[in-house]
Amino acid sequence: MMIRPVFAILPVALALGACSLGAQDELQQWMAEQKNQTHAKVPPLAEPKQFKPETYGQVTAVDPFSNQKLTMALKKDSSQASSNSALITPELARRKEPLEDFPLDTMVMVGRIERAGKPVALVTVGKLLYQVRPGDHLGQNYGRVTKISDTEVSLREIVQDGSGEWIERTAALQLQERAK
Repeated sequence: MMIRPVFAILPVALALGACSLGAQDELQQWMAEQKNQTHAKVPPLAEPKQFKPETYGQVTAVDPFSNQKLTMALKKDSSQASSNSALITPELARRKEPLEDFPLDTMVMVGRIERAGKPVALVTVGKLLYQVRPGDHLGQNYGRVTKISDTEVSLREIVQDGSGEWIERTAALQLQERAK
């Protein structure tokens, strides 16, 4: 009895299998047609440019790779270095002052007074109060006080620029009022 249902299902399974094979053949045929109809549209590459060597026309000029050219460049650099070092040498030879240990941005001008007719700025660093006079040094860039006004302390600093040369620049500490 069990064999009979299996024989009844077998023809139905074979018929369904035949249908699926036909659909797959149709799909394969359609894919082949599409492949034959599609053409790639790739533009052709441009021809490479012809290299034309240039002749060196300055045969009588100094060769850029000669020892003479190198010597001239080294002399120029050494003359700049000597004029450049004249700016920083006096600063390196003197004794450092206490306020030169602190960056300028950590200092705050909190007031100004006069002593013997000369201006004196009151500057705080942390919780300590310092008296600063013209000629005193402040900050880590060899800053020297040039002028003290009611609202600011003007400085001349010596710093290195991008090429390593020492240059002078101005800086200032502005008067800061504390909130009560």
